[in-house]
Amino acid sequence: MSKDKAPRRPRAETPKGFRDYFGAEVTERKAMLDTIAEVYHRYGFDPLETSAVETVEALGKFLPDVDRPNEGVFAWQDEDEDWLALRYDLTAPLARVAAQFRNDLPSPYRRYAMGPVWRNEKPGPGRFRQFYQCDADTVGTGSVAADAEICAMLSDALEATGIPRGDYVVKVNNRKVLNGVMEVAGVLDPSDPEKFAHERGIVLRAIDKIDRLGSEGVRALLGEGRKDESGDFTKGAGLSPEQADVVMGFVNAPRYIDERLIDIEAAHPNQPISVIGHIRQIRDAGDDYASRRLTLPVRAYESRNRVTLSYLGDLVNASVIGSEGVEELSQISDLLAIQGYLADRIRVDPGVVRGLGYYTGPVFEAELTFEILDEKGRKRQFGSVAGGGRYDDLVKRFTGQSVPATGVSIGVDRLLAALRAKGRGQVDTRGPVVVTVMDRDRMADYQAMAGELRRAGIRAEVYLGNPKNFGNQLKYADKRQSPVAVIQGTDEAARGVVQLKDLALGAKIAAEASVEEWKSQPAQSEVARTDLVAAVKRLLGQG
Repeated sequence: MSKDKAPRRPRAETPKGFRDYFGAEVTERKAMLDTIAEVYHRYGFDPLETSAVETVEALGKFLPDVDRPNEGVFAWQDEDEDWLALRYDLTAPLARVAAQFRNDLPSPYRRYAMGPVWRNEKPGPGRFRQFYQCDADTVGTGSVAADAEICAMLSDALEATGIPRGDYVVKVNNRKVLNGVMEVAGVLDPSDPEKFAHERGIVLRAIDKIDRLGSEGVRALLGEGRKDESGDFTKGAGLSPEQADVVMGFVNAPRYIDERLIDIEAAHPNQPISVIGHIRQIRDAGDDYASRRLTLPVRAYESRNRVTLSYLGDLVNASVIGSEGVEELSQISDLLAIQGYLADRIRVDPGVVRGLGYYTGPVFEAELTFEILDEKGRKRQFGSVAGGGRYDDLVKRFTGQSVPATGVSIGVDRLLAALRAKGRGQVDTRGPVVVTVMDRDRMADYQAMAGELRRAGIRAEVYLGNPKNFGNQLKYADKRQSPVAVIQGTDEAARGVVQLKDLALGAKIAAEASVEEWKSQPAQSEVARTDLVAAVKRLLGQG
């Protein structure tokens, strides 16, 4: 007769695409988010914590098909047959809150939100199905002053976390400027938005590939098409050379502006700048034009945004919507400049093109400019850590009324990685002071010691394992990264003293010192029991 099989034990492993966060990581993230929250709070933004679960209908673009919602969210049907899902981002819950509580919330409504979101997508290296977001949004005003405020607040938040000026730049662009470029290039008809939609889609995708394909590759896609190294051919938008010149004038604007600032040597910020003739110059120069890197003198920061706005104004002056976008950027630049945010911190930059299909007005991106080494040991800039912009119809799906909004989202994991790369992300991750147990019958005395340390603001705990082997207690303290161990046996108690073992110093001496040095620098000292708190504070550098 066969024996019944024992039940299968569950595998102790994290689900695919998820990860666990331990002490130091959680502490670092909390410290960074607390710092950002302080900045947002100073700007008058209120915290908002929404439910981790939303109806699929409220998520908007993820609606149920015949049997289940589309891929992208973790969703299920409840007992009422309603589809629910873990929140995909922090913006959709904001839309629902703004509609649900519209009669109670102030208008405009400023809020920030920080927390995990979940995406049912294929995981990969550095790509998880659960991750943290940190958002700030203003709902209910179309004033570009709100966009300027978001940019200033983002700049302050980066500096507060430990990214110094010179190591970052907040870039600002406007979807309306791009629409103006499309109109001047002949691929956008304001009276018929659907006209030229196919060609416009190709143009937008081509612009987005400038970093990978360079000017020559993008120009090919604007024209008849491009054949890649493998021989595959991608059909282009079919623009004429004159039409392509306009688009390339927009694509290469940042490069032209750098060159133009060299030409005027930042000495004549009010000098008229003309775009005539320079678009073709950029085209003829090709990608070599981009090889000249520029480090601007401080005085140029006052003129850079003026040069950029003048260039864009000339480029789209035949378009009403484009000119409106340039005017909005000009207002944002003026509002920021009067507060001291010049182009060394916040810069008008038409090179910000990603996400322009989603946004309806100003867009912004925070880029870290310092260099790091990639996995192959090559130097590269750290890159983007935040992005956002103005988007309409946030609440319209719920109320039928258009509600303008603007906001930004910081990539929490990326900013943490940047702070570590700069040596700025470290926080005090030392473990608690461990009060060892030499005599089980004196547990109350040991608890009293820990209590005194805690009341003095010192992390402390009593060892609660088997005290029989004292060596195991010290191993436990090492594993906890404890800075100090408190020791009091029967003899010490009778004499009214305690032994303090400086575990950090002990580890350093053991790793670096010779035997003679180790003997001359004991990491253990004896102090009066009444001096326990003061002595521990000195060892922790708090005394």
